[in-house]
Amino acid sequence: MSIRERISGIWLIAMNLLALFAFTVFFVAQMWLNLLFAVYLTLAVLQGITLVIYMWGPEKLTAPWQKVLYRLLYASSFLVIPSFVFIFFGLVSQYHVRIPESIDAASLPITEILPQEHTAIYTTGTVYVIFPEYSDVCLVCENRPSKSDRTITWCSGAAFQHTVSIGFTQENVEGDHAVNGTLYESPYNKDSFAAFTYADGQFSFEFDNPTGAIREAAEAGGNGFMQFGLIRDGKTVMNIARPRARCYRTLAELNGNLCIIDSVNMLHFEDFMAELHRIGVTNAVYMDMGAGWNYSWYRNMYDRVVTLFGLPVPWSHNWVVFRK
Repeated sequence: MSIRERISGIWLIAMNLLALFAFTVFFVAQMWLNLLFAVYLTLAVLQGITLVIYMWGPEKLTAPWQKVLYRLLYASSFLVIPSFVFIFFGLVSQYHVRIPESIDAASLPITEILPQEHTAIYTTGTVYVIFPEYSDVCLVCENRPSKSDRTITWCSGAAFQHTVSIGFTQENVEGDHAVNGTLYESPYNKDSFAAFTYADGQFSFEFDNPTGAIREAAEAGGNGFMQFGLIRDGKTVMNIARPRARCYRTLAELNGNLCIIDSVNMLHFEDFMAELHRIGVTNAVYMDMGAGWNYSWYRNMYDRVVTLFGLPVPWSHNWVVFRK
């Protein structure tokens, strides 16, 4: 066996293992996007087939089409490394960055977890409670908010999207929503949805009539969107069972003030809910998380942008934005 053939064998074995590892990471991390699932599975299968042919002996291929097919299969191995890099950053993006400027609230009375004149962040050790500085809360669709916009103090994903699509349509946003006074009705309203609205300088959570709340916000020139209701008047209205831990986020009302609450680390949903109840969250809606969907950042008291989850994806198209 020549040196070139040995190097080819080492390359194919390495790419086969890397493709299997990338698919396993994709599967275990539950980064469920049907198209990408098919891509990673296909890539892993192709590497396996290529390796089997190599071990059998590509010189035994006699027909021209067989030789061309083997070359194409071999060429597919060069897609493994960029695919692995993408999935690696996708996995990393599911971990929350530490916020060293957060205020230790582990021993603070719950009633003292309050907004300040600037964006304030508290940590209980289990969750971060984030009070962005704001005078307005908006829903932004289609074009991702820019970090260079110095009026923005918080940005994160808002409503679900019905399908994964590069192109944007208002109909793909699940739940009725209002953008600066314009109402967009959705064919994908769910009974479990609640509405968050901001109009006339006031925020509101509505559980009984979310469609009416969104309509009223639009008529008042405000903003709003729908998400799964999480906590209503201090009581759980949403329970989900997940076999694995992950980072969670909610848009919530605490001590009469609007805030975002993120888990500090990956944890089970019931532990996240227990902490929300412990600190006395009054009302809350669920916020989507996962690779790309958890993209978020805030502007701190020193006017610097701090990125919490830094992997934007081109098929994410709506965000809740706090402006000062």
